[in-house]
Amino acid sequence: MARTPADLVGAQPDPPFEITFDGRRVTALPGQTVAAALWGAGILAWRTTRDGGRPRGAFCGIGQCYDCLATVNGEPNRRACLVPARPGDAVTTQEGHGHDRLTV
Repeated sequence: MARTPADLVGAQPDPPFEITFDGRRVTALPGQTVAAALWGAGILAWRTTRDGGRPRGAFCGIGQCYDCLATVNGEPNRRACLVPARPGDAVTTQEGHGHDRLTV
């Protein structure tokens, strides 16, 4: 009989909940980051590069590379691999650095 780690410790996790990605419903589990929830739904990219519009998603998974930037609840430049998913979060594809309208 196969046992999971949750079975071994007698964990009773909270039920799954929904977030959205570009209007698409995505199921998330308690404790997951936004990136993990998107990965679980088969979504591998949620940002495009400023030059060329190339797709990007999680690369390092520990918040060091900034490839996983996403717009979460209207706030750009959130590192999806570090942001805990919360019920009702609205994640949208981020274009470039999230500040494309600024000129430097």
